[in-house]
Amino acid sequence: MLSAEGCRERRLRFWQELDPKPDSDHLRLADPIHLMYLANFHVDPFSLGAGFGGFLILRKDGHTTLIHDNRLPKSVEEAHVDERRVVNWYDGQAPAHGPRQLAALDRVNPGAGGLRFHDRVGDPYASFAINTLAVMRRRKYADELALLRRCMRATEAGHAWARANVKPGMKELDVYCGINSACIQAAGQAVVVYGDFAVSPGPERKGGPPTEHVIEPGEMLILDFSVVIAGYRSDFTNTLVVGKTPTADQQRLATLCKEAMAAGEKELRAAAPCLTVYQAVRDAFDKAGVAEHFPHHAGHGLGLTHPEAPFIVRHATESLLAGDVVTLEPGLYVPGVGGIRIENNYLITDAGYERLSNHVISLQ
Repeated sequence: MLSAEGCRERRLRFWQELDPKPDSDHLRLADPIHLMYLANFHVDPFSLGAGFGGFLILRKDGHTTLIHDNRLPKSVEEAHVDERRVVNWYDGQAPAHGPRQLAALDRVNPGAGGLRFHDRVGDPYASFAINTLAVMRRRKYADELALLRRCMRATEAGHAWARANVKPGMKELDVYCGINSACIQAAGQAVVVYGDFAVSPGPERKGGPPTEHVIEPGEMLILDFSVVIAGYRSDFTNTLVVGKTPTADQQRLATLCKEAMAAGEKELRAAAPCLTVYQAVRDAFDKAGVAEHFPHHAGHGLGLTHPEAPFIVRHATESLLAGDVVTLEPGLYVPGVGGIRIENNYLITDAGYERLSNHVISLQ
């Protein structure tokens, strides 16, 4: 999880970066993304607390007060705060004290007057708070990278399971269950696994959630999924040709995607325009005469949300920063041949990049 030192450093930097400064000496924050980033406050999604959260009162000196109800899971005990106020909402002996969403509000707003959270859409200061944190979150700290690496290792286990076990006659749902189990075992805890687990016959289906579709020999199966641990997530992809030697056309698509990825990798470094990276990927396809079959972004940022800045797209306006974690994901979807997408995750450095994902990219 995130470190106490990292959380405190981010809190102090947050106040330094805010412009204009708030009209008080503290901020009230409620967005789960911000509470994780600034205090390591995370509600285990596999609990009765899922969907509920807490409030963080953050003073400009970095002091934090966390407020939440008494029925949240043990994961919240890992939060790095200076003070914690736990509200007795429900003890299992007497009826709960009103709707759970209101349980902790009286501790934040004892006067029952107009209540504001500075990072909630609609608050006059929300755009400043949210945008400041969004910019900060691009440059990953060491404790964030450690958590992202845990996500990567679990995702690699899911891809390894798929290469070893997927065969004709399985349903897409069977594949998802096997990958999900492999990721959980590798992570050593229950994790959220989501993404694309879909046979792609071409442009009509470029991904999607798993279905009852029974996989036929020779079909192209796109496996583009994320593992989420405490809100942080991976996102990388392989495509399999199931139970049959790939055709020459299928192999050509795979070769072209690998060449496009390599072209994009050559442009990955701090200060590189995202448009340059996108164009390198697209130019590789254009030279092969298949760019019309590449309809989506070439990559994006990754962290506590997915996708997030920077965006490696046709009309990109951003540049890469040292500390960005990004993806490259070239794909081609050709009628009569099938759809393929491959993807890696990278940490951007001043000199270039470090590849964070280490799964095998291969049709078989």
